[in-house]
Amino acid sequence: MKKEFTCIECPNGCRLCVDVKDGKAVSVEGFKCPKGEKYALAEIENPTRILTSVVLAEGLSLKMVPVKTSQAIPKRLMMVAVDEIKKLKITQAVKVGDVIVKNFLDTDADLIATRDS
Repeated sequence: MKKEFTCIECPNGCRLCVDVKDGKAVSVEGFKCPKGEKYALAEIENPTRILTSVVLAEGLSLKMVPVKTSQAIPKRLMMVAVDEIKKLKITQAVKVGDVIVKNFLDTDADLIATRDS
């Protein structure tokens, strides 16, 4: 089976065509840089994304504190991650880069604040 998508790793926006067999990438065509091939393989076999969201704040100047994961997490965990974030509440002031949850969902990624509260 062939899968086609656009690479997002650099400004080239290469149109990639990946031959997939049994859930594994067999060949990749259309990339103009090494990042494209690596992206295509990961996108087929283990897609990941940086998650951005907000956490409810209580007693702070902001009602919601924007957060993100410190690195990409498996795409398959996105909905679980969002559900976990909904359970959180920040009650003390935070600064950009402060860790809200260390090793979020056992992914080795921390959930960090992206704005001072």
